[in-house]
Amino acid sequence: MAFLHNRTHRLFLILIGLGVITVISSSVFNYMTRASANSSTLEEVNNRHIADVVIDKVFVDKSERRLQLLSGDDVIRTYRIALGDSPIGHKQQEGDQRTPVGTYTLDYKNENSIAHRSIHISYPNAADKAHAQQLGVSPGGDIMIHGQMNGFGHLAAINQKYDWTDGCIAVTDGEMDEIMAAVTLGTSIEIVE
Repeated sequence: MAFLHNRTHRLFLILIGLGVITVISSSVFNYMTRASANSSTLEEVNNRHIADVVIDKVFVDKSERRLQLLSGDDVIRTYRIALGDSPIGHKQQEGDQRTPVGTYTLDYKNENSIAHRSIHISYPNAADKAHAQQLGVSPGGDIMIHGQMNGFGHLAAINQKYDWTDGCIAVTDGEMDEIMAAVTLGTSIEIVE
């Protein structure tokens, strides 16, 4: 009788284990299917030939860590970005490690940047300056879209997983080359939380 009880107990444990494995396998399969679909959608968007398109807006979603190049309502390219060490909220003052929130203009390109190329964002605007003045602080400036720090481009796969800038928007060096070629000065950039 004890033999039957032990055997039944083992069989019960095996069935529970198989059930758990089935649930986990199903969850992993569903996750991989969704990840593959999202990846192929991003790949499809990023396979458009950018030279044939006029980029008229740059859109940055800080919470999603995403920068998009737009032509009208069409997303032409999407990039994973890194931000400053304190990314939440609008930039208030120099040194706060934040990226501003709002609509600005891309107003000059810098080929001799401390990072691999850069495009300047027109922060601070008049409202930013007035707000900083009320606080009695400097609004800061030199907010850029840029590549990796010079000499560290090979670490982009690691760097882009973390927020590491002083408030700028960072992409890989190859992505920065593409953005520099695609975006003309005067293009609008909208940055949202």
